[in-house]
Amino acid sequence: MKVVVLFSLLLGVSFSPVVFSQSRLDAFLRPADSLHTSRRLGVVVTEATVSTAALVGLHALWYSDYEKSAFQFKDDSGDWLQIDKAGHMYSAYHLGRFSSEMFAWAGISKRDRLWYGATYGFVFLTAVEVFDGHSAAWGFSWSDVAANATGTLLYVSQELLWDEQRIVPKFSFHTSSYAAYRPELLGSGFGERLLKDYNGQTYWLSVNLHSFAKASAVPKWLNVALGYGGSGMLSASGQPDAAFSLPEFKRTRHFYLSLDVDLTQIETSSSFLRTLFSLFNTVKIPAPAFEINGLGRTRWHGFYF
Repeated sequence: MKVVVLFSLLLGVSFSPVVFSQSRLDAFLRPADSLHTSRRLGVVVTEATVSTAALVGLHALWYSDYEKSAFQFKDDSGDWLQIDKAGHMYSAYHLGRFSSEMFAWAGISKRDRLWYGATYGFVFLTAVEVFDGHSAAWGFSWSDVAANATGTLLYVSQELLWDEQRIVPKFSFHTSSYAAYRPELLGSGFGERLLKDYNGQTYWLSVNLHSFAKASAVPKWLNVALGYGGSGMLSASGQPDAAFSLPEFKRTRHFYLSLDVDLTQIETSSSFLRTLFSLFNTVKIPAPAFEINGLGRTRWHGFYF
């Protein structure tokens, strides 16, 4: 569910007018050298508008279908082999990163954009967690909040320590055979499965090699990616109720090692391309991958996404 929030906001942060000529658009997207008050106002209004629309839409489209309850807590730390927690970390990181980059575009100082921008993802996802707390089907999850905080800290700590992002969370997805058993829970079409089927989601930590060895000849754009996924999940935890009459699958963790590209390290003088590279640097590129699962079995993928 949290991935729905992320991709809705990805559309909102890219708010540059498409009617501009190429040169005007490039000039518009170029970050300001000093505080640009009208841009700052535009960022604040855009984030407030998109956040409000996303929360209202989420409440109407998602929570309205479920019974409300008094505010409650839920310990879901063991659900979905913690893949949903990886999704929370990923979402908080990139929401904070995009917000911080928008404030940088407006010429706001690094200290302020880290304080106001990078924490945006954490604040927004905490608001979503409050919605969960008032739903009978879920509850406010402290483990979700911890995952959100981890994503925010991953971004902020790298900016403070290295003044750059050397380790970037990324996402990839492939359709799984498990969704067909419970389409009401795991999705009935590609779009729903992309968001709901944890069996097909893989979350990565993409590490830029050159940033740790700047004197080396390693290409600046080359990354090594460590991935995590799972399979055999027809419910959040354990086997579904016997009434479903479903086969039993072994819930298994999967770990991956692969190559990746840091799109933000591709040199270009175009602000438009840099903006696109930043947006698409959320997704792991398809590449060969080595896998070892929780059962100790290994596998080589000639092409994995």
